[in-house]
Amino acid sequence: MRVFVTGGTGHSGSYIVPELIAAGHEVTGLARSDTAAAALSALGAKVRRGDLGDLDGLKEAAADSDGVIHVAHRQDLLFFGGIHAVAAAEVPIMLAYGEALAGTGKPLVAAGSIGSPGQGFLGRTATEEDPALPSGDEHKGTLRARNVVETTVIGLAEQGVRSSVVRIANIAHSTTDRAGFLPTLIALAKEKGFIGYPGDGANLWNAVHIRDVASLFRLALEKGPAGKYWHAVDDGGIPFREIAEAIGSRLGVPAVSVPVDELVLPGYFGFLANIVTQSYPASNLVTRRTLGWEPAQPRLLADLDNGHYFPAG
Repeated sequence: MRVFVTGGTGHSGSYIVPELIAAGHEVTGLARSDTAAAALSALGAKVRRGDLGDLDGLKEAAADSDGVIHVAHRQDLLFFGGIHAVAAAEVPIMLAYGEALAGTGKPLVAAGSIGSPGQGFLGRTATEEDPALPSGDEHKGTLRARNVVETTVIGLAEQGVRSSVVRIANIAHSTTDRAGFLPTLIALAKEKGFIGYPGDGANLWNAVHIRDVASLFRLALEKGPAGKYWHAVDDGGIPFREIAEAIGSRLGVPAVSVPVDELVLPGYFGFLANIVTQSYPASNLVTRRTLGWEPAQPRLLADLDNGHYFPAG
């Protein structure tokens, strides 16, 4: 299968590309710079120069392919309008893919977030059957801003596109994770001299190894039915306190409860305060049963024990 991939040099994309190539697919990656082009070539992919702002170019690339995996986003917009601006910019991109792939039955697999449906806010385990709720309700938040992207992708199934969304766990860990949630927590603990957790730390967070994410994208591309959500989650719910304690143990600093009334700015968690207090339990049962996905990489606490998040020196 000839696959067009965006975000191929990012954290997830840099694992998705070699996963596809190892399975026998021919990959063309979007590159907006010489550095990105060289990185894609090193992974074994062909290179298409361009960027996410060129909708005509994206349509042409999609039409020339047998399938599309989209994991890129307009990161440059974060500084101007935040995640809401990033999400708004992705909707025209998805619609452009839809125009190119309409009526073909070809796959479009886009990245989403486990936190997007908002079920964690509603007090129960999120499943693949949960639709992306409207982002304007009382439970709106940063993760929910991407809901409009998810619903747009799923809607393309009605136009003859085999579209689906892979909702990635809140913590995606690996040996190359440099800017995710874990490095942020670790840097904060080093700065403060202790690792904090909100209240009793019983709120649940989900996690997955990025190599398992890559294999799920491949399976969704190869055989995923249209109009479906998939959950790239291995650890369905780890108490935040256990994550903090694991980090504290590796750093040699105490794990300390941060009272809820001290979570707001300029408290310990700063801008993360509204996120760390939430609980995000999630199931992967439908994903495993339908696609045969079986996570094979170390789980979160075992990966923290591997030590690569805590280099010496």
